[in-house]
Amino acid sequence: MNPQVSVVVPAYNRRRMLCDAIGSVLAQRGVALELIIVDDGSTDGTWEDLHHGQMAQNIAAGSCSDRGVLIERTPHRGPAGARNRGAALASGGYLAFLDSDDLWAAQKLERQLAYMRAHPEFPLSQTQEHWIRNGCRVNPGLRHKKRAGDIFEASLRTCLVSPSAVMMRTQLFHEMGGFDEAMAACEDYDLWLRISCRYRAGLLDEPLVTRRAGHPDQLSATVPALDRFRIRALLKLLAGAELSVRQRFAVAEILAEKCAIHANGLLRRGRQDEFDFYSSLGQRARIMLDTRADHDAGGWSAALEIQPMDIAEA
Repeated sequence: MNPQVSVVVPAYNRRRMLCDAIGSVLAQRGVALELIIVDDGSTDGTWEDLHHGQMAQNIAAGSCSDRGVLIERTPHRGPAGARNRGAALASGGYLAFLDSDDLWAAQKLERQLAYMRAHPEFPLSQTQEHWIRNGCRVNPGLRHKKRAGDIFEASLRTCLVSPSAVMMRTQLFHEMGGFDEAMAACEDYDLWLRISCRYRAGLLDEPLVTRRAGHPDQLSATVPALDRFRIRALLKLLAGAELSVRQRFAVAEILAEKCAIHANGLLRRGRQDEFDFYSSLGQRARIMLDTRADHDAGGWSAALEIQPMDIAEA
């Protein structure tokens, strides 16, 4: 079987929701796919259910000649490591991710693959979504509105790409180095920015993903102060050589904004040393914006005094 699309589903202690997610992948029609499930060191019986329980039965019933299933178990490393492991095993020309708490419409892969082939100018595309929170349908705010084309600057303040809605060329994923496993959260924000500063993104304007939120084990609910990971992603961009001058100013503006917000939160909690670090970083970014100096990548790093340790500490 030569899959057209490799689907990577990472899971950590999501036994109940994972069964539904897997079912929505196996319900896909009109495309040859391989399903790669990566159990990220779950302790709730996920691994056992994948082999001997209801999920194993569903997988056996949904498998056929044009869809293979690979189940991998790793030590707990977080979503970045789990997705990277799945992508390393992928053999399809296109790569799609599905979070274990989300669902796909049955025509998602077929429609999106056709879109990707019709629009070779886009190495990455996504679809629209339905949002479910605490079991109720909600409408995303305008700031979350997905768009096509150059989405880099629009994505700096609010991430506009959803992992479960993405399809990308597998080659692009490996070219970009995958997800940053040093980031405990916002690893998707980091990767989408690294991609969108170089490439335009496509949008299939159909809601083919159901995004389920509101459960207590969501990463956004368990990892505090997510802005510190976004700040790290922005620092990485400024320390690199890929950005245009305009993009650098846009990144510096959001960096100053996020540092100020995060620093104020640290000050309220009495964490003075961390407050000093983020406050200083934000002030340096603001000075760069006020002077409007034209720097190359090395100049920006020097002017902001960005050091590898700064990125690691952020």
